[in-house]
Amino acid sequence: MNKQPLEDIAASPSTRLGTLSWVGMEGIALPLKVAGQAIAARASAGVSLDDPTARGIHMSRLYLALAELEDQELSLPLVAAVLDAFLESHEGLAKRAFLDLEGEALLRRPALISPLSGWKTYPFTLRCRRDAQGLHAILELSVGYSSTCPCSAALARQLIQQAFDEDFTEMPVTRESVRAWLGSDQGVLATPHSQRSQAHLAVRLDAGRDALPLLALVDRVERALGTALQTAVKRVDEQAFALANGQNLMFCEDAARRLHHALRDQPGLEGFSLRVVHAESLHAHDAVARSQWNWQEA
Repeated sequence: MNKQPLEDIAASPSTRLGTLSWVGMEGIALPLKVAGQAIAARASAGVSLDDPTARGIHMSRLYLALAELEDQELSLPLVAAVLDAFLESHEGLAKRAFLDLEGEALLRRPALISPLSGWKTYPFTLRCRRDAQGLHAILELSVGYSSTCPCSAALARQLIQQAFDEDFTEMPVTRESVRAWLGSDQGVLATPHSQRSQAHLAVRLDAGRDALPLLALVDRVERALGTALQTAVKRVDEQAFALANGQNLMFCEDAARRLHHALRDQPGLEGFSLRVVHAESLHAHDAVARSQWNWQEA
């Protein structure tokens, strides 16, 4: 049998002229290495179609170029090389290349006091574009934490004070009696409400830096907030966490301001937008605060 050359329909001219801003694939399964750990990620890869007469692009060339990201620590130079490959394989067709990488970074985090540690996931998306001006990279990251309501704490203290006044009306106030009272159910008559909260960040990265600053961002955010969600704990860690929450009362506005100042001091960032969400235990709705610096919404 004579083998005929396979026809490339994509190379045929389009019957309807026009350029397209983005053509490619979404939801591509891709193994990545982030902060030293292998993760299962998803990629969206594409290029612009700037030749108005071209029927389409070569999607298989984009797919094959993604192999360069496997088994290597994710970095901006690595992503830039893949975007360059996108454009080189579409010379004459495309002027811009795009790559979004989405997954959950897997980080080992220590307990507060004990020698225990455990794993936490941090959802992220790295959105990159290569055009005539160079590489543009935005890292989106979510970090969980605990927040205790200052208003609720004040109201709880007031109830405890009232209970103290009532219980010690006839009782002599001694060190021993007060200590015993504080250790009873009356001493914790009311407790402030806490909520599992989220900080959602979008940071514009300095394309001149090599390493992806994901771990540095997580560390800075958790230090600024002071009450990161825990993994493996003993009772001593749980007690330390209760102490941290009691000494670290935060409205969503407080959390947003803390993060704003912390991110302003983070090296390698050209701008950011942040949103904090306190999923309230009192209300059925959430409390939200936003902030940004040197950021223009797309």
